[in-house]
Amino acid sequence: MSIQFLLTALIVVLVPGTGVLYTLAVGLGRGRQAALWAAFGCTMGILPHLAAAILGVAALLHASALAFQIVKFAGVAYLLWLAWGALRDGGPLEARPDRVAEPGWRTALRGALINILNPKLSLFFLALLPPFLTGEAATASREMMQLGAVFMAMTFAVFALYGAFAAAARRHVLDRPAVLRWISRGIAGIFAALAARLAVERA
Repeated sequence: MSIQFLLTALIVVLVPGTGVLYTLAVGLGRGRQAALWAAFGCTMGILPHLAAAILGVAALLHASALAFQIVKFAGVAYLLWLAWGALRDGGPLEARPDRVAEPGWRTALRGALINILNPKLSLFFLALLPPFLTGEAATASREMMQLGAVFMAMTFAVFALYGAFAAAARRHVLDRPAVLRWISRGIAGIFAALAARLAVERA
């Protein structure tokens, strides 16, 4: 495994996207433990796309305009639902001091769906991983699995750090209702913007 791959993967993981935003929102809304569940879910949501890239299914998905559009607009609808959830009272991403705890698996499931419903991820793995393979056909699948596992480990570690940062910041805003309202609106606005960007993506 090359240093070039590790640096490339780290840069990709550090760039904030929907998973980072979700983890930050959960950390602000419910604290560090919930943020860890969010990071775990976002990381597990990578698995289907990694498997698709290894099996070649990703190429079929992007060759089929209908399949791509179905997955894409399911993702758009889900991001808009998360945006609404940040605004409405009792929503899953509303920032407030008296949040009622929810099972960790539910937080993780929402994070997983964010990545599962992003059709560009499978194409991303098709583009990212092959340049770092040795070129041996017999070991290509195993090498892609290894690189994918490292990428997922880095994703979880970085997202967990983002979540810990948000949980630490949470203590400073809990007693400021106006700040919490603006945080919720900001989270909703960013999710809506990400949904709009996904809506115009092409295979």
